[in-house]
Amino acid sequence: MAIRRLPPLRALEAFMRTVRLGSARAAADELGLSPSALSRRITSLEEFIGRKLFTRARQTMQLTDEGHQFYEAIHPHFEALARAVESQSDSVSVLRLHLGVLPLFGTQRLFPRLGELRKLHPLLHIDIDTGPHLEGRVGDTLDAAIILSRGPDTSLHAIRLDENKVHAIVSRTLADTIGPDPDLNTLAKQTFLVHNELPESFTAWKNALDMRDLEPAAIDHFDSGSIMLEAAAQGLGIAIMHDDHRRRAADPRLTDLFDIEVESPYSYWFVCKRAALEERPVRLFHDWLVRAGL
Repeated sequence: MAIRRLPPLRALEAFMRTVRLGSARAAADELGLSPSALSRRITSLEEFIGRKLFTRARQTMQLTDEGHQFYEAIHPHFEALARAVESQSDSVSVLRLHLGVLPLFGTQRLFPRLGELRKLHPLLHIDIDTGPHLEGRVGDTLDAAIILSRGPDTSLHAIRLDENKVHAIVSRTLADTIGPDPDLNTLAKQTFLVHNELPESFTAWKNALDMRDLEPAAIDHFDSGSIMLEAAAQGLGIAIMHDDHRRRAADPRLTDLFDIEVESPYSYWFVCKRAALEERPVRLFHDWLVRAGL
């Protein structure tokens, strides 16, 4: 059987990385190429398939409609080829990723979907770390992390996973006691629950309600979103948290104190060292996370 002529694998890899990273410069850095060398590889691929994959202007490269179509057609086969090589390699038994995750994101968003990842990549195993200071440990004890941040360190490769609203979450019993539209004096008698790493959420919430001068009876600090939700459900205070957490918890004991949407200063981000995307465990998880839309 005749073997069909295939494009150069290096050209395909240059194309896939440019699309995945969203930057020709970042793709060139990962591959150890100059921007012009990367461009030549992609040009050779365009000439091979007879399609214009990118528009080039002022040293930027934008994916064309045909480029989008080509990526969607090639991506699953590119990954299938990598999996096939892995499955036949005696040197690869397990691909291991050391991942930092905040506990509430892990229980509510990541763990319910990990079965899908395991089916796609049976050799990929993940060591989970829920310890503190995740971002600072990326590249040291962690390969990658999912963090809450106003904006990660610019030296890291980062993908924003969501945008959030800040809500005041309380038990239904406490909400009934406080009333549907509490004033400043009423709220000043309450205890508020605030996450250690998200102090500006409370400030944003007060500003949105025009209650900048609010000084509550007490502010209790937590390092766990799960425990904050339970504390709120037990009537121990008003938890200033992201609305997504209450919605995913689906706890009938909880409700919102005000019907108001406040933009959160913080978002969930996936972060890793730029060079770490060269490592297959990181890249497999990164690409799956983007496609899964967690």
